[in-house]
Amino acid sequence: MSLEPRSREELVSFLQDLHQEFRARGDEWENNTLDGFLEALAAWVHDSPGAYRHAGEDIPSDGDWTFMARALRAATLYE
Repeated sequence: MSLEPRSREELVSFLQDLHQEFRARGDEWENNTLDGFLEALAAWVHDSPGAYRHAGEDIPSDGDWTFMARALRAATLYE
């Protein structure tokens, strides 16, 4: 599972793999409820500049934050 998808298709594949991982071993995840997952997601996005600095990397300046926000919102009602 690549943490650096380079296309929409690779992001879809990443999300499908993540979903399968959850189905197989979600009980082992630290944040295995939607409540915990969303709380951790918000915390990580907030702290991500520090996480990138710690890894010796720059946070991507060209991230498409609008796309991810729309995708997360759409997932609340999309069938």
